[in-house]
Amino acid sequence: MDPTNAALLGGLAGVVIGSMSVFAVRASEKSEVRMTQVPVAPRIPPGASAVLAVLRSSALVLDTAERVVNTSPSAVAMGLVDEDRLVQPQLLELVRQVHRDGEIRETELSIGAGRGRPPAWLHVRAAPLMDAHVLLLVDDRTSAHRVEEVRRDFVVNVSHELKTPVGGLSLLAEAIADAKDDPEAVERFASRMQLESARLGKLIKEIVDLSRLQASDALQEPKRVRLAEVIREAVDLSLVEADAKQIRIVQRADPAAIAYGDHGLLVTAVRNLIGNAIAYSPEQTEVGVGAQVSAEGVTITVADRGLGIPVAEQERIFERFYRVDSARSRSTGGTGLGLAIVKHICANHGGSVTVWSREGEGSTFTIRLPHPPASASTPAEGSAA
Repeated sequence: MDPTNAALLGGLAGVVIGSMSVFAVRASEKSEVRMTQVPVAPRIPPGASAVLAVLRSSALVLDTAERVVNTSPSAVAMGLVDEDRLVQPQLLELVRQVHRDGEIRETELSIGAGRGRPPAWLHVRAAPLMDAHVLLLVDDRTSAHRVEEVRRDFVVNVSHELKTPVGGLSLLAEAIADAKDDPEAVERFASRMQLESARLGKLIKEIVDLSRLQASDALQEPKRVRLAEVIREAVDLSLVEADAKQIRIVQRADPAAIAYGDHGLLVTAVRNLIGNAIAYSPEQTEVGVGAQVSAEGVTITVADRGLGIPVAEQERIFERFYRVDSARSRSTGGTGLGLAIVKHICANHGGSVTVWSREGEGSTFTIRLPHPPASASTPAEGSAA
């Protein structure tokens, strides 16, 4: 190669290499400047995770990029987190507010249903953590909120149910006063007053019974109870109602069917089911009552050939004051509390009550109770408890 050309190429190469060196230095300087301008969130101390894990509340820690950097398993189970993102917009907005002003916030909110979950009520507390993070403490108040709703509805329903017989008695008393010179009218109105008084007394008694059942989750003095005796007594108490409609009560009980609990409460539960079966069955039909033993426990069934219950209503019939047909229930003297009492009696005995029904074919209610413990003493022959 010509020495002149070689020298020229060497010079150009030197210029290129020098330019690249200068560019690399300047790029490095700019990178360092950017790194000093963007704050890096400090890491959460190792012990913080252990502290958050023992909290009763569901805990979440989010960084400045709104990423979840630490969470408790319960927060994931509640559906608040998806990978490293907070999925509830209301909670995310709360985090942003705390990031902006650093103020501690506390609120109660409802999150909508989604992913197969029902609506939930949450109590949330948000606070800044180590300057660059936000701590969320979430308590699920759904159960407490539902209990409050039930209590509020109960008060409203009781007021409404009491107002009807009390108002009726007041009107009948006025009618008697106006008809004091008409003995036949007085007798007719007095008879109706007796019916309303009986209905009011029954309602008050069932309200008191239900309140006692709800106040106590455990039986006071449980004993081994023969279900054949329970059914026999419940049927005897229902014969007047059955005879009035010419309804035959058929009872079949396995003598080996023995439960552990309160004889009187079990009689109340079975009697309520028989009373419902009679009230909603046509005249001159049959109501069947039976008890049998299975591997899982003992069962009591009450079956009728009545009107049946629509499928959409079957999940609600055990609610207090709920009636499938309010007009018919009132005409039969129902209070809307009988099945709720049955449900609570079963729960207090560690059991449950279910219903099978088809419109036009009748209904079958089944009480399921566990076997009595081996340590429980056997009742004497012929005893009620």
